[in-house]
Amino acid sequence: MKVEHDDHLFAADLATRAGRLLLDLREAPPDNDFPKLGDIGDQRSHEFLMESLSEFRPEDAVLSEEGTAHSVHPNRSDVQRVWIIDPVDGTREYSEPSRTDWAVHVALAIDGKPVVGAVALPALDLTLSTVNQLTDRALDPVPTTPRITISRSRPPSESELVCQALAGEMIEMGSAGAKAMAVVQGEADIYLHSGGQYEWDNCAPAAVALSAGLHVSRLDGSSLSYNNSDPWLPDLLICHPDLSETVLNVLHKAKEL
Repeated sequence: MKVEHDDHLFAADLATRAGRLLLDLREAPPDNDFPKLGDIGDQRSHEFLMESLSEFRPEDAVLSEEGTAHSVHPNRSDVQRVWIIDPVDGTREYSEPSRTDWAVHVALAIDGKPVVGAVALPALDLTLSTVNQLTDRALDPVPTTPRITISRSRPPSESELVCQALAGEMIEMGSAGAKAMAVVQGEADIYLHSGGQYEWDNCAPAAVALSAGLHVSRLDGSSLSYNNSDPWLPDLLICHPDLSETVLNVLHKAKEL
């Protein structure tokens, strides 16, 4: 099934508009209750995205972190086109008014492949997407000290091994989308995650990273596959292509020990 250019534009528009909705809510949270803001934002963004997909892509299936109900394809089985969305990636960061490292993910997987994606970083007024198919963009050379984005709360041990092997630098950031887009923008060189994720956490970032010419895979080097009956997708590597072989070798040797 062929992807249409309109799908790329549609994904970018949806992610951007959901981000603006979240920003408006953040500026005037109900009763100034920031601890509950993440839950409210998740739900409102989810409702907006689901309503838009139902209206403009009624024949496609949907998988969302906040729910999978869909009038046409409620179980996603044997469906070629599946939109995979994360209404707020980095709910905790979104709930902290000063933080910018949260995102909105909108992706379209076709036959299990992440071919369309948009990651909005609303607090930075930025949406990165597959609209322009960035594979012709020249990547910057790998710096002498490679930069590795890690979770501020759950840095994986594998990141420490890779950092030591490459004499790199670790940079703490919030959401998966923010970390992945730091690599896409050339602000970091490696995003490695092993602590467990779901398809909605990485489908859109994977699509955008692939379109930018980056290496994207599981930690064993295998390709990412989406629209599985179980959406659990435990590990991910996004990095500069010149680093992929070294990083995968480090991870392979560590697994053998």
